[in-house]
Amino acid sequence: MNNQDKLKLSHNIALIAGIFCAAVALLLLLNFWQITKTDPIESKALEALVERLKDDANNEELKEEIRNFDLLARKAYFNSQWQVETGAYMLLFGAIVLALALRLYYSAKSKIEEPEKVLENEIASRIIAQKGIIIVGAAVMVLALLASFLSVNQLKSYDASALVADNETPVEEAVEVINVAPAQTTSNEVSVEATADESASAENVTEETSTEVQVEETSSEPVAEKSAVETKPAAASSGITLAELQKNHNSFRGPLAQGVVMHKNIPTEWDGAAGTNVVWKAEVPKHGFNSPVIWGDKLFVSGADNTSREVYCYNRNDGKLMWTGVADNISGSPATPPRVTEDTGLAASTLTTDGNAVFAIFGTGDVIAFDMNGKRLWARNLGVPDNHYGHSSSLITLNGKLFIQYDTNRAGKVMALDNKSGETVWETQRDAKISWASPVLAEVDGKYQLVLTADPIVAGYDVGTGEELWSVECMMGEVGASVGYADGIVVAANEYARMVAIDIRTQEILWEDDFYLPEAASILAHEGLVFVATSYGVFVCYDLKEGELLWEDDFGSPVYSSPVLADGKVYLMDNEGVMRIYEFSRELKKVGENVLGELSGPTPAFADGRLYIRGEKDLFCIGK
Repeated sequence: MNNQDKLKLSHNIALIAGIFCAAVALLLLLNFWQITKTDPIESKALEALVERLKDDANNEELKEEIRNFDLLARKAYFNSQWQVETGAYMLLFGAIVLALALRLYYSAKSKIEEPEKVLENEIASRIIAQKGIIIVGAAVMVLALLASFLSVNQLKSYDASALVADNETPVEEAVEVINVAPAQTTSNEVSVEATADESASAENVTEETSTEVQVEETSSEPVAEKSAVETKPAAASSGITLAELQKNHNSFRGPLAQGVVMHKNIPTEWDGAAGTNVVWKAEVPKHGFNSPVIWGDKLFVSGADNTSREVYCYNRNDGKLMWTGVADNISGSPATPPRVTEDTGLAASTLTTDGNAVFAIFGTGDVIAFDMNGKRLWARNLGVPDNHYGHSSSLITLNGKLFIQYDTNRAGKVMALDNKSGETVWETQRDAKISWASPVLAEVDGKYQLVLTADPIVAGYDVGTGEELWSVECMMGEVGASVGYADGIVVAANEYARMVAIDIRTQEILWEDDFYLPEAASILAHEGLVFVATSYGVFVCYDLKEGELLWEDDFGSPVYSSPVLADGKVYLMDNEGVMRIYEFSRELKKVGENVLGELSGPTPAFADGRLYIRGEKDLFCIGK
């Protein structure tokens, strides 16, 4: 190729690249202008709905419409973020091609003599014009890149829940008992009354403050490298056996958080609205999306609003509220709670208990422990989580340690606290982005691992030291579904990404699928089967080892609750309060479909002959 051909080719490439860059730059600038001028959250339609909700706070249809607007806003957020990031990369690519083409063009041109008829002043004018075009083009590209950066920041400020006023009024503690005789209060049970006198309250606050663990964040910057920091000798085993755990329902999705419980004679028929097979119903003072946990005759949930965060202990036999623990006077706790979305709130994380104490975490970053009678043992703040929806990872405990997955926009980490003192046993930084999933305990060759999922990794950690044992880079997006585990296989998935089955010993990806994916509902794996519930109302069953789709049930209702296997049946609650029950089988066999009578998102808890469901306002005990 001679210099004349090179000149022509480079000229054409530069022209095409220049037009491409100009088009992308203009689109980025227009996108930024549109974002700043048209806030999808502050639409007139949404403002009108909110105004109507203020006048009619109990209108469930209005609330659902506002939730739908929130969902649309989130989708708009992701689409706009993808467009901005993709546009910025395309612009940089085009600029590089343009620069290379121009360099080749001028290199070839310098080797070709200018015709004598071209006057010097004409050459000078041409050079000035070319420089002007280059300067203007460069300025447009810089402005476009700046606009893309500002667009991302602008998108991060969107929060639909900020427009929804807290229309709920405080409610008095109320219990509706149906056909159940009052249970006798044992001598070791203490009722903590909200109307305690001032002197008792002052004494209690003094005692609580003296037992708090004071923790300060030394740096807000993410740690560059993973590290397992042993800050305290490992706590001694609490002596609780797996058999004892299986007698109770001590964490999210039951013992080990795997979604499999050992209880028998679980009811399959009820009607919450009519009261059929409802043993008792109790109103929960404050709202929360966390699931009930059970130890013995005690059931625990938490609730929160912008004024306070609370833990509630109920007698699971008759529904009476035994005590209320308040998470207050905690060093480092924010005076103003962080902004969270309506469908997450400040009490989304499920509690856990080891039979000696109950542990709770809130969206403020406050972690607190009470003994089984309501006495406050310790409390600390982990730092307010940088989380645009709100923190929702649930707690789990084993061998005297409390495990916390704390993946935020700032950094990812997993940590273990001593159950008795609240002090850090170990803390491990993670190469992971923000996550809403919860830890799962997996037994591998006689030892337990803590299995976590987030963008971009699924990883296992030693429960004693926090050492990262393995990791597989296979996830993306905002991960909310916890993993399933059975037969040495970890199954992880996320909506708009994929589902993968990982051999926990070799880290080999056995199979993957990208069709039916969960948004919030965790994965259930057991004895060769995998169950997945999508957010748009399809429940599916796969073969665990091969990944073959065995059956699907499309019922069309949104699902955030996780499926749980109990007494040979799989229980799945949708957001509208309808519980669907399936046989644990390779074929689709529906056992029943029961209505709660109010909305519900949390995962149910189980005991022999009993099913405990948290609705939007009430706790239900189902049984005969």
